[in-house]
Amino acid sequence: MSSTQQAALVMLAAMITILPSAAAGAQQGPPAAQAPVSRPGPPVPIWPEGVPGAIAARGPEAVTDGRISNVHEPSLTPYLVPAGARPATAVIVCPGGGYNILAADHEGRAVAEWLNSLGVSAFVLKYRLKEYGHPAPLRDVLRAVRLLRSDAPRWGIAPDRIGVLGFSAGGHLAASAGTLFNEADGRTGAPLDAVSARPDFMVLVYPVIRLIGPDAHTGSGKSLLGANATPEMLERFSLDTRVTKETPPAFLVHGGTDTAVPPENSVLFYLALRRAGVPVELHLYQSGVHGFGLKPGFGPISDWPARCAEWMTARGLL
Repeated sequence: MSSTQQAALVMLAAMITILPSAAAGAQQGPPAAQAPVSRPGPPVPIWPEGVPGAIAARGPEAVTDGRISNVHEPSLTPYLVPAGARPATAVIVCPGGGYNILAADHEGRAVAEWLNSLGVSAFVLKYRLKEYGHPAPLRDVLRAVRLLRSDAPRWGIAPDRIGVLGFSAGGHLAASAGTLFNEADGRTGAPLDAVSARPDFMVLVYPVIRLIGPDAHTGSGKSLLGANATPEMLERFSLDTRVTKETPPAFLVHGGTDTAVPPENSVLFYLALRRAGVPVELHLYQSGVHGFGLKPGFGPISDWPARCAEWMTARGLL
């Protein structure tokens, strides 16, 4: 960690209150549903004209225990709330999995159903993984934003209320959408490239931010950029270095006992957003291991969905 990053962490320690643990038997969890939950619609291919850089020789996509691997046909699975319940807000959900697999059940379907309970339409993104590496995942998430924004009336959503929500490596992808939306690598020359790919807000849950350094999730870096990625490349895609004043507002959640993706990932991103003048809220809990998703029984951190709903309400999204 650089001296600048160390100084930033010292500054944060003086600014933030770490939320305490609860009794081991506590059963906090997502708030009860307030709106009808819709069944998912059929997956919508995000590259109907043909997937850019498609790999000719490939094995079949695999789904095991709610985990998807070997993705070659990126898509969005829509979870639409009834028209009368729509606040016109939409969220693209990016499941985690280290860019190796997609945890499409507990970090995809379950999250979409929770968003539906808030009256928000959700779209679970199936994006390409290590078989492709960069820039395929970035192109997939930016294409998803462009696709929804260009055809917002079809989905009953507002083109200026489209957010991204990601977990772990899916958090890295969501944060990439919020920082790299103008990146040349995110374009393919398609007409839709003319549509803005900037999300209007981000929700990042135990996100991977650093790909190099003591707080890095090196597995995500290897899967995304390859085993021979240079330090310069890994630093370039450590997203705390890519924040600007144009980065959208963010809500971050991280557990203090996360050893898979250290909480410093969220802390460094939070500080970068503050320095850029971007509205940001960080919930850093004393306890919380990696991968809790929406599961109850993890103490106060299991109440993060309620805190997120409060943040969305304050921003006029609910």
